[in-house]
Amino acid sequence: MVPTDHASPVEPATVTAQANATRGIKATLYTAEERRRRDESVWTVVQGVLAPLQFVVFLVSLGLVVRTLATGEGAFAADISIVAKTMVLYTIMVTGSIWEKVVFGRWLFAPAFFWEDVFSMLVLGLHTLYLVMLFGAIGTTEQRLLVALAAYAAYVINAGQFLWKLRMARLDAAHDQAPPQAMAT
Repeated sequence: MVPTDHASPVEPATVTAQANATRGIKATLYTAEERRRRDESVWTVVQGVLAPLQFVVFLVSLGLVVRTLATGEGAFAADISIVAKTMVLYTIMVTGSIWEKVVFGRWLFAPAFFWEDVFSMLVLGLHTLYLVMLFGAIGTTEQRLLVALAAYAAYVINAGQFLWKLRMARLDAAHDQAPPQAMAT
């Protein structure tokens, strides 16, 4: 009896990729049609602009948060910067969801970006918790800023996931454009 591959609801992309690798089939991040939709979508450009903007806002905010935690001064500026970072995050998440729908036909959790989307939910949750603490006057300034730091740590990991996928997409594109190698006889 030969075991068959069954798609896992927990790790849909990984199971297919592992099964294909076992069979000698190279898994790609995008099908040809998905790549075409990605390349033609205005939402790809929007993500390309918002991602570095979010990173700059993050760096400025991180500096203000660390300063406030170290000196006890500048809490208002730190809070404003975290709110700004959170608003940019919400914007990139909404536009990213639209991008995912255009490219993959799903609002979120497309197999190619399943784990990135899962971790994005953690990032969103921590940023939202910070806003609840701020606007609900819950906890101390230090507690609130520590939640922001946790959100920022999760953001850095999530950004790394997306940068890895960008690299994989570029490697796939380079592989697809490379001339076929001559068969050895």
